[in-house]
Amino acid sequence: MEWWEAFKEWFLSLGNKYNVNPYIFGGIYIGAIPFFFLSLGWTIKKIRKKKSFVLPLLLTSFFFISAYLYLLFVGKNIPVWVYVFIGIMIAYGVYSTFIKIKSASKN
Repeated sequence: MEWWEAFKEWFLSLGNKYNVNPYIFGGIYIGAIPFFFLSLGWTIKKIRKKKSFVLPLLLTSFFFISAYLYLLFVGKNIPVWVYVFIGIMIAYGVYSTFIKIKSASKN
């Protein structure tokens, strides 16, 4: 469990370094997961019924990036690579969500 203590120490140190509360970031990150999947399911259901899916899609997108929004708005001294990483994560999330919605809408 030495690796766990090292990870915990590193993770908590990020709070001071970037002026964010790591527990809030982690809570938003973990807490948004069920809402992401619920809104994704809602989006797919709306598409299958050929109804407007704008609101569920916007909610799905929001839940996907909510923890990163916290980091971007509250954080200080965030290195450029973090912005690049967040951009890559968002692009991948958009792509994978698009693929899931596209394949589900064909059924």
